[in-house]
Amino acid sequence: MTGQPLPCELCELAVPTVYRDDKLSVIIVDDAAYPGFCRVIWNKHVKEMSDLPAEDRALLNDAVYRVEKALVDIMKPAKVNLASLGNMVPHLHWHLIPRYADDAQFPSPVWAPAVRTTDENVLAQRRALLPQLAAEIARRMEERP
Repeated sequence: MTGQPLPCELCELAVPTVYRDDKLSVIIVDDAAYPGFCRVIWNKHVKEMSDLPAEDRALLNDAVYRVEKALVDIMKPAKVNLASLGNMVPHLHWHLIPRYADDAQFPSPVWAPAVRTTDENVLAQRRALLPQLAAEIARRMEERP
């Protein structure tokens, strides 16, 4: 062991963003089983919400709200799951996951074992909404004060 910190995949974000500014980034995760799965990622490497000053916490919460609203309006899920885990990648980020009664793990968390297979035609219809979702997220993020 060298004592050097492990590289952080979120500090070195190597995927396209839907939105990025000096504080945070929004991505749509490439997850075939969960089209519309998004992450809001704080750009600076911090581990916890409590590491942020109040103004930045409010900004991050507002971004999560805006992405959630875009997911609801475009993807029409039965529910949106919000999670900020960071056990494997201790870099502040939020998962926003549209859930449907026909998804593979419903009603359990997406990390639970699958209990069904979602029809591929249904998934294809949801994937077809991703460009519209990306545009809606960008629009909502750009209209922030």
